[in-house]
Amino acid sequence: MGSSSASRNQSNSAASRQDRIARGIAIIQHNASALTQVSGSIDEEFAFAAERIVAMRGCLIICGIGKAGLIGRKLAATFASTGTRAHFLHPSEAIHGDLGCIGPADLVLILSNSGSTAEVVEILPCISRRSSGILSITSGANSPLARASDIALILPPLQEACQHNLA
Repeated sequence: MGSSSASRNQSNSAASRQDRIARGIAIIQHNASALTQVSGSIDEEFAFAAERIVAMRGCLIICGIGKAGLIGRKLAATFASTGTRAHFLHPSEAIHGDLGCIGPADLVLILSNSGSTAEVVEILPCISRRSSGILSITSGANSPLARASDIALILPPLQEACQHNLA
């Protein structure tokens, strides 16, 4: 009886492992497809945004909340490590007093999937007054963020990799 149970567990374990491998492959293929879609949406606005970043006299301040915030932190670190002065500013912290870190020579890049996140929308007027400009990356072409931006890079509609379309 013990060996039959052990054999079944090994069989289930092997099947489970194969399911995990197949799921991993599917996620990588899904993300590769998403990157292809995004690359197809790059247009002159992308070049204009890059030119604004290269020409800025201050810092690149990157904002985002949730997953966009995590991506923003990574972008700020990457820009900084490649020689562009960059910092991350969390929108909630900005609301509670950290907007003072934005100066008139700074350029702000805001990441938001919807472009309508409450914390982001709340800081837009102040950022607009304090900074040299707003760049955004969003899938919300008609969102408050896109409308407030000097340059809005609009992402195509993308399906998330998880079964709940959350991550």
